[in-house]
Amino acid sequence: MTSPAPLPRRRLIKAGLALTTAAVVTPAVMAPTASAAPGATRTELSDLEQRYGARLGVFARNLRTGETVVYRAGERFAMCSTFKAFAAAAVLRDHADCAPLDRVIHYPPRDILPNSPRTEENLATGMSVHDLCAAAIQYSDNAAGNLLLREIGGPAGLTRFFRSLGDRVSRLDRWETDLNTAVPGDPRDTTTPQALGRSFERLTLGRALHPADREQLVTWLKGNTTSKKRFGAGLPEEWVRGDKTGTGDYATANDIGVAWTTRGTPLVLAVLSTKATKDAPVDDALIADTARVLARTLAPGE
Repeated sequence: MTSPAPLPRRRLIKAGLALTTAAVVTPAVMAPTASAAPGATRTELSDLEQRYGARLGVFARNLRTGETVVYRAGERFAMCSTFKAFAAAAVLRDHADCAPLDRVIHYPPRDILPNSPRTEENLATGMSVHDLCAAAIQYSDNAAGNLLLREIGGPAGLTRFFRSLGDRVSRLDRWETDLNTAVPGDPRDTTTPQALGRSFERLTLGRALHPADREQLVTWLKGNTTSKKRFGAGLPEEWVRGDKTGTGDYATANDIGVAWTTRGTPLVLAVLSTKATKDAPVDDALIADTARVLARTLAPGE
């Protein structure tokens, strides 16, 4: 696969995203897959939905072979805290103009929200933009997420950033922690597995960011501490991964990331899930089990 052409800053790229709700493995021309794989993968993912009583959305791709797994990839799911990786990427892209990474931001106690461990710890001294990005990605720090949104024009600013990546689907409408309500059928703060996965791929493996900024984003993602029971439990231990989780009401449990196999092959993974009941328990194991299926399907023998 060839990478897209470099993206000039602030330029909107018009790119249509073909969305599908059926599970299928689409192999590259030079990397044929056994004919039973698409049906077998569809069955496994459907079985996981039934076992956990959830709705599951998947977009995953082996960038070396082009093989792709999609399942409910065009259906909307709440984004939840996965937005923080994209907010940090938006800051990286435009930090020379709007948010120098070494600038220290001070914030009042009222900005501290539940699950804001790093910003609360540094309330007296403030935090650099660089450290806020790390806190938002690696600890899913909610106050840090909101502070980053302020630097890029709020939820509308992040939506514009998605559009600049060619993503016409993903949208952020609210701030932490309201964006986690995840009410079924509410389009606010939602995305699709395919839209989010392709945008994530452009940022981490493509040319949407300058090389140094892309490397910094990937470094932050590799240091994530919140996915040990999700991709961390489902992917082979020896693989290198960088990812961002998201959690909300209606048992919303997400994980998006890049995993490099032992041979260095990159896999892009976007796994989103939700249930029908607001207070249903979150099942990390659903994400882990889905990751196992994807690893076995897209990188057999590794």
